[in-house]
Amino acid sequence: MNPVRVLIVDDSASVRQVLSSILNDAPGISVIGAAADAFAAARRLQSELPDVIILDIEMPGMNGLTFLRKIMEQRPIPVIICSTLTEAGSPMLFEALEAGAVDVLPKPRVGTRNALLETADRLCHAVRAAAQAKLRPKLARVEVEKKLTADAILPPPVPRRDRVATDRVVCIGSSTGGTETLREVLEQLPETTPGIAIVQHMPEKFTAAFARRLNGLCRMDIKEAEDGDELSTGRVLIAPGNRHMVLQRTGQRYHVAIKDGPPVSRHRPSVDVLFRSAAQSAGANAMGVIMTGMGDDGARGLLEMRHAGAMTLAQDEESCVVFGMPKEAIAAGAVQRITPLARIPREIIDWPSVQRSAPAMTARSA
Repeated sequence: MNPVRVLIVDDSASVRQVLSSILNDAPGISVIGAAADAFAAARRLQSELPDVIILDIEMPGMNGLTFLRKIMEQRPIPVIICSTLTEAGSPMLFEALEAGAVDVLPKPRVGTRNALLETADRLCHAVRAAAQAKLRPKLARVEVEKKLTADAILPPPVPRRDRVATDRVVCIGSSTGGTETLREVLEQLPETTPGIAIVQHMPEKFTAAFARRLNGLCRMDIKEAEDGDELSTGRVLIAPGNRHMVLQRTGQRYHVAIKDGPPVSRHRPSVDVLFRSAAQSAGANAMGVIMTGMGDDGARGLLEMRHAGAMTLAQDEESCVVFGMPKEAIAAGAVQRITPLARIPREIIDWPSVQRSAPAMTARSA
């Protein structure tokens, strides 16, 4: 296979050097150039198009967000945002994701060998995933809102209720392309939805800002999970970056434990960790949903959920940014339903009335 060709755009010479060194040492990846600003990058794009662009946000002249929007308007190319703003959870990063960036990463950590190795592994994984991403035209926010209104499946808003115990839980796993995909799903769910636990592969400290953003857009109560948090009707808990999340049950109530430990399936947090704990703690009272992302994290855990009697869904290939994680779960025999993204909210809402003996891998139309 031809190597993934990468263009690095960052005003820091040291960052350009570190990123270039990491990527050029990785099998199947080649850095074709490095630019100190958006104008130099634009000139480079006139002579050669990369497969993936790694882009900083804060740069002189034209910031990365403006450059990203121009790329997506004129010649869409998979873009990974690599910025110190990641750790601060800046709103600009969410604007970048809405504008079409496929992933966000923190700047490389070079303090220790282990930190550099972790950075290198995540960076190379993100580049390979981005190279497989399917880019779609981005609708203006007002058009998205009109579409959601036209396709609304929700009753009129009502004030959030006090949380109550639930006998059902939904567990969702996603990676590349998942931040916007999760928003599309959660925006359409009512506050009467069973508790939802989510693992989205993303950097440490970014998950808290991500949860706050979703909480302001959705009817459910959404937060970054803390150790001991209760998972109840109308509540969504998102695993904190760089830590695993485990579902546990005490009597009729569910809560989560936040744990350290080595990466599982190459990730921390790991979808497999969440799904396996759901199989043990919730069994047939759980639904597992695997969505867009590269790799096989979640496939084994979703199979354990299915064996425990849970309902299991996978996002279909057409609506995935990267059809890696769902593909692996389907191949493992873990999936009962293959579902377009637009249908996933309705699947969750209708779940209590759906018969659990659905045939394996039944394709669902939107």
